[in-house]
Amino acid sequence: MGRYVIRRLLQFVPTVLGAMFVLHYLTSVAIQFTGNPVRAIFGDRTPPQSVLENLTRRLGLGDPCLEQPFNPCFSLFGKRLDAIFLHLDFGTDFNERAVTDIVAGALPHTARLTLIAILFELVVGIIVGVLAGLRNGGFWDYLVKVSTVLLIAVPVLVLGLLVRDFVNVKFGNVLRGVDGMPELISRGFFAPTWSSNHPWASLLMPGLVLGALSLATVARLTRASLLENVRADYVRTARAKGLASNRVVGVHTLRNSLIPVVTFLGTDLGALMGGAVVTEGIFSVPGIGRQVFAAIFTGETTVVIGIVTMLVLVYLIASLAVDMLYAVLDPRIRYD
Repeated sequence: MGRYVIRRLLQFVPTVLGAMFVLHYLTSVAIQFTGNPVRAIFGDRTPPQSVLENLTRRLGLGDPCLEQPFNPCFSLFGKRLDAIFLHLDFGTDFNERAVTDIVAGALPHTARLTLIAILFELVVGIIVGVLAGLRNGGFWDYLVKVSTVLLIAVPVLVLGLLVRDFVNVKFGNVLRGVDGMPELISRGFFAPTWSSNHPWASLLMPGLVLGALSLATVARLTRASLLENVRADYVRTARAKGLASNRVVGVHTLRNSLIPVVTFLGTDLGALMGGAVVTEGIFSVPGIGRQVFAAIFTGETTVVIGIVTMLVLVYLIASLAVDMLYAVLDPRIRYD
């Protein structure tokens, strides 16, 4: 196990470097064709050339390669690698606020949102998947298949707007007009946008929206894997020994059926943290996704590269943790 972990950690290096270089090259080409993004800070005003050059240099955008179309800017990339990996300096935004401070302020909101989405899709998805798998061809099976197809077919943008406008706003307004209604429910759970007064309750509905698509996938994976394993020889042997049906399903069958689900959840963790842009935008959650979107919109390349590099590391660590869980779920799996 130890040697396998070391090999995986060594594989992190080319993956992170490759992702960083792709981001670096794309953002560099964007600057080369659109011009110096620092000019946007001054709006309609025309700053003195000396002020513009000084600010550009302080923000790390003064390399001459940024004026040459399609130049990969290897020297600038080397400086970014040196700053990030040798000095843990991820750069600053146009207001000279450190990227690490931006992430530190936004990460708790995204972490809460991701945790709610993961727990929602994990608990509900596995339960409905097991119900569908054990009642193949029955009412629950057809209900799960139809509902999951509907969830997959509806984009997160549409689902989020529907939930916000019809549930949190219209139905929430009705609740907010009821005397004696707890504020945690009326202005927390059914709040139209994120509320600092109810940081957890106001994230519950966005978390359910964010995890809806993944829930459908988890339910489908659980159902398909369970249907495959209930016909396995070891399950028939367990039943022949007289073990209770709950023990056969809950301990033996479900344990092996969760391997593809764990695989999906491991990759989905990084996707949820980085892909919550739409959900955070709809519900005005000041999280990581919203910060990345704002940085792209304003052309703050340092912020984009810094935050996405951190997300790549989170994604890789989650993938490694998933591989470690395989051996826990299935004792037949060995890495050494």
